[in-house]
Amino acid sequence: MAFRSRRFNCVGISRPSIQHATALEGHRTNSSNPDTTMLRLGAVSYLNTKPLIETLPERLGQLGKLRLDLPSRLARDLAAGKLDIALIPSVEYFRGGDDYEIISDAAIACRGPVWSVRVLSRVPMNQIRTLALDEGSRTSAAMSQILLAEMHGLRPETVPFPIGSSPDEIDADALLMIGDRAMHPAPAKYKEIWDLGDRWVRWTELPFVFAMWVARRSAVADPEIRQQIETALNVSRDEGMQQFETIAKREAAGHGLTIEDLHRYFAENLHFQLGNGERSGLAAFREKAEHLGLVPASHSPLQD
Repeated sequence: MAFRSRRFNCVGISRPSIQHATALEGHRTNSSNPDTTMLRLGAVSYLNTKPLIETLPERLGQLGKLRLDLPSRLARDLAAGKLDIALIPSVEYFRGGDDYEIISDAAIACRGPVWSVRVLSRVPMNQIRTLALDEGSRTSAAMSQILLAEMHGLRPETVPFPIGSSPDEIDADALLMIGDRAMHPAPAKYKEIWDLGDRWVRWTELPFVFAMWVARRSAVADPEIRQQIETALNVSRDEGMQQFETIAKREAAGHGLTIEDLHRYFAENLHFQLGNGERSGLAAFREKAEHLGLVPASHSPLQD
């Protein structure tokens, strides 16, 4: 995924085009029933989220309103109660503790090479002393540190890899890259390159979950509302997965990809179902991240 100016998210492509017209300053009432409060949902407009939100506004109808924004703002506003439900990175779900719950089995995950998240090292991996972390993905940052710690016993010093910076400007032994630069690196510049999806699955024998739909428990306390929103999110995901080719034809050229490459990315590199294996992978990720102090420790089990 290219595009440092247009980038993939934690696993995905392209910086979002923020649609402020969809933003909500607060709850809006259902026009057909003024006594009903519309749910406030948030997602990013990265390419890897497109299959999840392609038909979501239509599926939500009067139940809720979708806002597109930056992932950091979505996580902040969900925590502050300015959003009710958001598609957020795994580490942000961990930080939410008991206030959050997974509301849908629609997710962004991988079961092997993910293509858009890589560590590129200028020295052998077991000699890394400094690691530059892409500022666009806290989840991938934690993932890379876990793998280096467990596979090589390393806890390298971390430095920022600002959005918009060139790898040549960064003084570090290795760099975590996401997006198009991760997909099309200059191999001659690096001693070793890891696809983190592939490394995680080989090391743990579990899938990796990058992001999922998370709700504030208080917002979905009504069982009927909870079921309706879960159905809308799941159906939207299912419909989006039937439209990989349509999405690829529309989005590929604008992001410097071929239609075939983008279709393959959706169909082969990404997985959009939060199944039992993904939940086990998510639990393993939380445990490992807590052990290294990368996320706050939690005494609550991951919800089934």
